[in-house]
Amino acid sequence: MIRGAFFLLIALGAAAAHAQLYRWTDAQGRVHVTDTLPPPNAKNVQKMGAGPASTSAAPAPLEPYALTVVRKQYPIKLYSTPGCDACDDARKLLNARGLPFDEVSVTTDQQIAELKQVANTNSVPVMLVGSTVQRGYEEGAYNKLLDAAGYPKQGALPPRNQAEPAPPGEPKVEVKPVGAQEEAPRGPYAGKPPAVAQPEIPAPYKPGAPPQRVQKK
Repeated sequence: MIRGAFFLLIALGAAAAHAQLYRWTDAQGRVHVTDTLPPPNAKNVQKMGAGPASTSAAPAPLEPYALTVVRKQYPIKLYSTPGCDACDDARKLLNARGLPFDEVSVTTDQQIAELKQVANTNSVPVMLVGSTVQRGYEEGAYNKLLDAAGYPKQGALPPRNQAEPAPPGEPKVEVKPVGAQEEAPRGPYAGKPPAVAQPEIPAPYKPGAPPQRVQKK
């Protein structure tokens, strides 16, 4: 029985070593350490180590807890298309506020159908914040919607530099230079190459013989 309890403690310790822990303070000033997300009104939220320490690389900077919570509740999704100035402005605004977002470059029939389904339009840009749809681009409307969702205001987060999605690959077209000859077919079923007409060369002049005149064809 004691041995079984010892093994159980080892298993629980190993599970805790790989769990994401949070240290936070409640409204009464009590400090908690939990492996679940703290409540929205928690203060001094800190993420503690998840898994064994590694000395191979420096840990990536953690995003603020408030941003993590609002991203799960109201994710941002931007629909755009290449060559759209208003789409570029919408992307710049989100980057300036330091907000992570997903972007769909609408270039296929399937993506157009998706845009119509979620926004009831085929025009871009369209921004989704959670289930709220903002059609077109207007700086004041974008900021008002993001503020209402609880996203940090501009200046609270470092700016981002998320680029426009790369356009889909186009089929490669082989271009041959002027005057390039096509390669002759090969194999047992290849036909004979066309005969090349040779220029008519007059017979050499012999002394004592009358000159020959080449007839024009």
